[in-house]
Amino acid sequence: MKKLFVLGDSISIHYGPHLERYMKGKILYSRKGGIKQAEQDMDIAQGANGGDSYHVYSYLNKLFSSGGIDADILLLNCGLHDIKRSTDNGSIQIPLEQYRENLEKIVHIVTKMKLIMIWVRTTPVDDKNHNSRLKTFYRYSEDCIKYNLAADKIMGKAEIPIIDLYSFTLSLDEELFLDHIHFTETVRRSQAAFIAGFLNASM
Repeated sequence: MKKLFVLGDSISIHYGPHLERYMKGKILYSRKGGIKQAEQDMDIAQGANGGDSYHVYSYLNKLFSSGGIDADILLLNCGLHDIKRSTDNGSIQIPLEQYRENLEKIVHIVTKMKLIMIWVRTTPVDDKNHNSRLKTFYRYSEDCIKYNLAADKIMGKAEIPIIDLYSFTLSLDEELFLDHIHFTETVRRSQAAFIAGFLNASM
């Protein structure tokens, strides 16, 4: 049975238990550890939360140096933390060109680890919903779209499969958000089912 390792932000933490259940008996599920630590504040890159593209690359590089990941498939995403903007001056956490460079380094190191990599597109941002509820930093849909398109090009060039969780989530005919950026339990189950369907068809 193939082994799956999930590395992503709080969105992946939320759909993770449903994905594990849907894939039971087909794929062995695991992810970056530290769920309880991540749950203390889902807006901070700690514990199981992969954070921005720099944090993801650093984590993968550390794993590579210590022997790699005990898995066949890496389900990976980063983007929501990259597009955080300062409420003071509007500066973005990871500029777009640096995001591209980080993703290219991620692809390179995953290739060296001989893992099957699957990229998950970053989930939608609703400007009004996010920025009216959270005042510590802002996010904008325009940035999310730009960063997704940049990732699409890099993953496409590297022939890495892409799961379009962005478009799928937007297609759901229901209330999406539980808070500023995280989704309702119903949406999380639907996202997990969508990803499980992709994995079942691909593996």
